[in-house]
Amino acid sequence: MRVRFGDETALAQAKHVSVQGLCKRYTGQKIDALHNVDLHIGHGEIFGIIGRSGAGKSSLIRCLNRLEDPSSGTVQVNGVDISRLSRDELVNWRRQTGMIFQHFNLLSAKTVRENIELPLRVAGIDRAQRRRKVDELLALVGLEAHQHAWPARLSGGQKQRVGIARALVHGPTLLLCDEATSALDPETTRSILALLRDINRMQGITIVLITHEMDVIHDLCHQVAVLEQGRIIEQGPVWQVYGDPRHETSRILLKPERHELPDSLASFFTTQPVSARSRPLFTLRYNGQAAVPPLADILAASGAETVLIESALEWVQGRQVGELLLLGTAGQPDINPQLASAVEVKGYVTFN
Repeated sequence: MRVRFGDETALAQAKHVSVQGLCKRYTGQKIDALHNVDLHIGHGEIFGIIGRSGAGKSSLIRCLNRLEDPSSGTVQVNGVDISRLSRDELVNWRRQTGMIFQHFNLLSAKTVRENIELPLRVAGIDRAQRRRKVDELLALVGLEAHQHAWPARLSGGQKQRVGIARALVHGPTLLLCDEATSALDPETTRSILALLRDINRMQGITIVLITHEMDVIHDLCHQVAVLEQGRIIEQGPVWQVYGDPRHETSRILLKPERHELPDSLASFFTTQPVSARSRPLFTLRYNGQAAVPPLADILAASGAETVLIESALEWVQGRQVGELLLLGTAGQPDINPQLASAVEVKGYVTFN
């Protein structure tokens, strides 16, 4: 089943991957690597799973492609419990499930074209079909000019493009990405994310992406789940989790970076007003639920001397989330709470 992102009703009704009560404990371990994990991923979604090192991300993706068997719980893909598949059924199922790896896993003794073609050879696809499919994929990932190059001659981004093309040879409906951009520089990462986004839009492939990189979730994913010590501690639309993270780990991983006060203010900062000249320092937070008012309106409502100290607003899935830091007017400690999702007085600044 193919559902294009944007049809939110259809996405809500059509679950491609359903994980229920998933637990994984390795032999000799006393603590679960995964504990009671529940995930439901719709057809055509790009679903990000983020967590710090050791959170259980690799264990989870290995259960999703059945490189590991769960200790308990189920993983269903299109309603099929993959733990019940026979060896032959598993081989056929994996051909409908592409996998992209962090370190590319290319064969150094084969050219770009041969690396992409290899899964088709193994599957017994005839030569003419192989040629057509590889030509199509080379064009898709932009590597026509490099098709006869050896992997050692490629950049990291080009190697990952080969990996993406190889993962798509059997026309999968599900694409699993294991830290697919963590070995790449920021500019190359952006190009790979753009390619994955195009593949999702053009082909409707469901993408499940494991990462520890905040920007990957921000720039690519529709939904996100935060994994901590083998448990899902938070999940939802990316804009919602970014705009109003409920767990400390989520705030650390997903919130825009916050800076310390400038030195010019920090030396005059106190938690309580010390004189009539003390000016309140406000934080206005926005969680994406409503539009951010014009800055002129915010400044006008908070006093004639109010100035903007810092803006940490950003667009996530077409919604503005983040916060503004304002230095208010002395003698006017209150600000209209309707100007933001939440208003907080952080302290006071009193200039000599």
